[in-house]
Amino acid sequence: MKREAPAAQRNREPIREVLARVLPPAGTVLEIASGSGEHAVWFATAFPALHWQPSDPDPHARASIAAWRAESGLPNLAEPLVLDVCAPWPLDRADAILCINMIHISPWEATLALFAGAATLLAPGGLLYTYGPYKFDGVTPPSNEAFDQSLRSRDPRWGVRDVKDLGAAAEGFALTEIVAMPANNHSLVWRRR
Repeated sequence: MKREAPAAQRNREPIREVLARVLPPAGTVLEIASGSGEHAVWFATAFPALHWQPSDPDPHARASIAAWRAESGLPNLAEPLVLDVCAPWPLDRADAILCINMIHISPWEATLALFAGAATLLAPGGLLYTYGPYKFDGVTPPSNEAFDQSLRSRDPRWGVRDVKDLGAAAEGFALTEIVAMPANNHSLVWRRR
């Protein structure tokens, strides 16, 4: 049942370093599109004062998350929720929300729904953290350009998004920090206004 994602192994520590600066000291962190569940275990281990709530719309991903969770035995790591950002969300609040590598592998409507859903759950000042490849004023490194073309060939609704477009869509949020990450990715730190 356990899946492994090589990208999760590579990016988890650089992401943890950013999260150590921006996460609240306590509370509930909702992870959107948790995928294999490896990040959930890594971050729940790294931040034991936080209650980690993974989620994913895919039943195979949730099975993998549950297997990683069972193996870890972490008391602050919850069972994965069924959460499709475009449908009603099964929570009514969170102290922080993470969304790693979803925005480019989903339709634009999912990004709009991410910001709308996060706006209903987070208090003013609450963190929405997004991670992945991005364009800046239409420009991205050649490797991300090739990745964008590959994504669009698989589904024309997918693709590497421009930070300017995200900012326009992020009603109720301020982009407070952009952090360059390995492999031409970036961490975007959004705060609920």
